[in-house]
Amino acid sequence: QVQLVESGGGLVQAGDSLSLSCAASGRTINNYDMGWYRQAPGKEREFVASISWRSGSTYYADSVKGRFTISRDNAKNAVFQRMNSQKPEDSAIYCCNAAAGSAFSWGQETQVTVPS
Repeated sequence: QVQLVESGGGLVQAGDSLSLSCAASGRTINNYDMGWYRQAPGKEREFVASISWRSGSTYYADSVKGRFTISRDNAKNAVFQRMNSQKPEDSAIYCCNAAAGSAFSWGQETQVTVPS
């Protein structure tokens, strides 16, 4: 099973940028689809972005398309998310996910706060 640890969260002003990292251990992520999810207070967890292991194709929620960029570095066994033009509605707990077939792993989460 893959263990995931996120880092990079924090307080950022609206309009600024922030980058999240997700370091994997236990297994290599080469054959895992990797993704980022977030959960704001009082809301359900929602998909943010993902990147395919096979093609490197990326997918984004409409709310972050054009502002967020997901990337992966298999050599570092890590996935990243660059978040530009941050908005107050981006405030949430972010976690990364590794998926391979029916196997899923979730990270420990990191908080992102964008004051209004």
